Amino acid sequence: MARIRVAVRRRYTRISELRISRREIGRRMNRAAAREMLSTYLERPVTGVLAKMGVSPNMVTFAGLLGAGVSAWLISEGMLWAGGVVMLLAGVLDMFDGSLARSTGKDSPFGALLDSVVDRVSEIVVLLGLLIHYARSDSLEGTVLVYLAAGGSVMVSYLRARSEGLGIDCKVGIMTRPERVTALGTGMIIAHWFPLVMLVVLGIIAALTMLTTAQRLIHTGRSLSAGD
Repeated sequence: MARIRVAVRRRYTRISELRISRREIGRRMNRAAAREMLSTYLERPVTGVLAKMGVSPNMVTFAGLLGAGVSAWLISEGMLWAGGVVMLLAGVLDMFDGSLARSTGKDSPFGALLDSVVDRVSEIVVLLGLLIHYARSDSLEGTVLVYLAAGGSVMVSYLRARSEGLGIDCKVGIMTRPERVTALGTGMIIAHWFPLVMLVVLGIIAALTMLTTAQRLIHTGRSLSAGD
């Protein structure tokens, strides 16, 4: 009887994983189509120009980090719309370092690691700027929401890194870095006219990053169980 229960449980787990995989396939197909359009009409032309200018992938990576620093300073000084614009531009710039490395034959494991680390630092720096802004404004709600959004963002990235360290591909979830950058940047621009919008955006990011963390934890747990 115990063996039958174990077999049924394993079969149910595999069926659940199949359903998740189908949903993920649909999402990834949509992302792949959007990615291909960006690659064709934006990445390849721009990386071609950068390569001819002698710009290295690491220069692009650190330029994005510099942009995040400028964005954080603008935000801390209360210029949310300007900080949002700079953040979005830095996010666009981040698209080019990987493709530039591949097109120039300079891609390497360390380069990929450096890019990932700088991405995390850039996001935290921008959120630090928001934290300073709300602390100066004596906004307890804003301070708490920034803290929750930062914690959720770190956990999403950690779950992916830890899962991949166990040999499991873990890109599932609805609030990955591109979505977070887009939401933050757009929210800060709109907040110039409607300040409460930024609090709503931070609340959404905090909630959805926690949800994404749970999704990735469940995905990895099921994958590990299926491999036993």
